[in-house]
Amino acid sequence: MIRLERRPTPSRAWAAATPVLAVVLTMLAGGLMFAALGKDPVAAIRTIFWDPLFNPQFAAYSRPQLLVKAGPLILIAVGLSLGFRAGVWNIGAEGQYIAGAICGAAVGLAFYPADLWLVFPLMVIAGAAGGILWAMIPALLRVRFGTSEILVSLLLVYVAQNMLAAMALGALRNPEGGGFPGSRNLSQYPAAANPELIAGTGLHWGVVAALVAVVGAQWLLGRHILGFQIRLAGQAPRAARFAGVRPDRLVVLCMGISGALAGLAGLFEVAGPAGQISIDFNAGYGFTAIIVAFLGRLNPLGILAAGLLMALTYIGGELAQFMLGLPAAAIQAFQGMLLFFLLALDLLSNWRVRLTVGRAA
Repeated sequence: MIRLERRPTPSRAWAAATPVLAVVLTMLAGGLMFAALGKDPVAAIRTIFWDPLFNPQFAAYSRPQLLVKAGPLILIAVGLSLGFRAGVWNIGAEGQYIAGAICGAAVGLAFYPADLWLVFPLMVIAGAAGGILWAMIPALLRVRFGTSEILVSLLLVYVAQNMLAAMALGALRNPEGGGFPGSRNLSQYPAAANPELIAGTGLHWGVVAALVAVVGAQWLLGRHILGFQIRLAGQAPRAARFAGVRPDRLVVLCMGISGALAGLAGLFEVAGPAGQISIDFNAGYGFTAIIVAFLGRLNPLGILAAGLLMALTYIGGELAQFMLGLPAAAIQAFQGMLLFFLLALDLLSNWRVRLTVGRAA
């Protein structure tokens, strides 16, 4: 018989090995999926993980894109990780990402075509504020009525998507766009643009903000009383209450931080790589960041590495679609496998497998 036995304390060895094993199993299972689709699994895995970085034919374009894709993933994941550590489950970062992009873009377009230095800083403030306001809806509903922030934040994503379409077709639509949906191109409006800081590297203000968030979260968790309260609330909620932690205040604070960082990610994306508000602006960064947060073990430095890895699957996935004809759904399933295996193997950090021999009747 096979049974699970709870460990007295979580296994540090399994906790460290789980992300690596999850990546390996994802490659193996993904290879089987690609083979079932009639594609060479070795070529598909090589195209996703190797060619974007080391193939001279693609590296010149792909390497800068690594930072472009990783920036919003890391920024959102850092905010989510703080809440997850405290037992606050914000699943709606995609909606907060959209809200931040809309608010930031609206401020930038309101000043068009004025060439003022304060336009972009005001957009940054508006982007963060938009994300916070959207996150406060599930936060305050949980605090006041005890509703599930998981369901409310998730459902608000679809509200934000409809709001995005309404803005692209209505209030923010480019008056000189010939009736086509979408706002003016912010990347062509110097005062509101978020260009590369160093040409050819993909480094822009969103990437800088992501790195600052990683350093700030690492300091917060390791050096500040708030970080101690976050860790204590997640590990021992009853002990946290005895220590003076106010759960309602922590919910609002964690949701506000994650909403602010998600909103900033949306603002930096709409002012830079995306360039405009459009119906299909959202690229799923808010949902993928959940995978990044758990793959990084809810640790800021781990999230930095996990964000780069997940960004690589984005770039390599697009390359595999183009070079090998893989469907986009297969790439999304491949990314989802990573979270599946991570959560499955994470069980072994807290439980051990026991083989027992049953007695004959």
